[in-house]
Amino acid sequence: MRAIWKGAVSFGLVSIGVKVYSATEEKDIRFHQVHREDGGRIRYKRTCSVCGEEVTYDDIAKGYDIGGGEMVILTDEDFAELPLTTSHAIDVLEFVPAEQVDPILYNKAYFLEPEGSATKPYVLLRDALADSERVAIVKVALRQREQLATLRVREGVLLLNTMLWPDEVRQPDFGFLDEDLKVRPPELAMASSLIDSMAGEFEPDAFTDDYRAALQEVIDAKVEGREVVQPEEEEAAPAAAVDLMAALKASVDRARAARGEAPEGGAGEPTPISAARSAQKAARATKAPAKKAAEKKAPAKKAPAKKAAEKKAEPAKKTAAKKTAAKKAPAKKAAEKKAAPRKTA
Repeated sequence: MRAIWKGAVSFGLVSIGVKVYSATEEKDIRFHQVHREDGGRIRYKRTCSVCGEEVTYDDIAKGYDIGGGEMVILTDEDFAELPLTTSHAIDVLEFVPAEQVDPILYNKAYFLEPEGSATKPYVLLRDALADSERVAIVKVALRQREQLATLRVREGVLLLNTMLWPDEVRQPDFGFLDEDLKVRPPELAMASSLIDSMAGEFEPDAFTDDYRAALQEVIDAKVEGREVVQPEEEEAAPAAAVDLMAALKASVDRARAARGEAPEGGAGEPTPISAARSAQKAARATKAPAKKAAEKKAPAKKAPAKKAAEKKAEPAKKTAAKKTAAKKAPAKKAAEKKAAPRKTA
């Protein structure tokens, strides 16, 4: 890994020199825009919308639109006067319980590595933070911007999580929030039962990015020049439930069946789902006599004729076997007389 930032964690009067590394990386497959005919890369020129001339990076500045077609231009000198551009400090403000930090505020994660002789105070802060079961709220200047962040311990390393400012989180504004919707206690109980039946321990390694894997197979097939096998289509999502309780009950039963457990309540009162299944069985039972009648009307198969022929052949075989045995009997007795030893006086 390559350090993207160097600075120091200010912990009271203690200063801990650290290097900052990105803790995550995106695994998306990236593509280039190319010409379909010859595969040439598509290039874009930086041109001015006013004079039409191509502009180099040295001639590019940052502009802030104030409306009405007016623009305020900020140069590198304007940004150089800001105090945060040269600040390389992570200032610890306070320590708070981790559950008080709303996860929606978390943005990006970075590993902190001790630099030089800062290993001892680094380990001291790490162990003290782990024992307190709290996270440190800090301020840090990254990428020319002051950011709120937390410090916590992960796998023996201090982890810096930058955070959004509260005014950067949008407030939900949806029509259904103003509707007076009531949830019935049985529905709530059934939903809770569904949650219990699907409860488990979170293991991130058990989940994979199926789309990325399939896309990589397509790319590999293109490279190797072999035929691309189309992946199996996933089962379509079920339609919206009309009966909420029936859908919840069916979901609970399916989750229990997947775990090898008996359906909730055993063979108790009929539910809308079981009633529907009973109706389907009754319909199939009604169709069964008609099916048998149709089978009787169908022309007889050749199998009975074959069996009759086999029955006729069996007596003939037995008769022939008896005749052969009868012919062999006298010859056998004659042979026995000749072989018998003569009596001596």
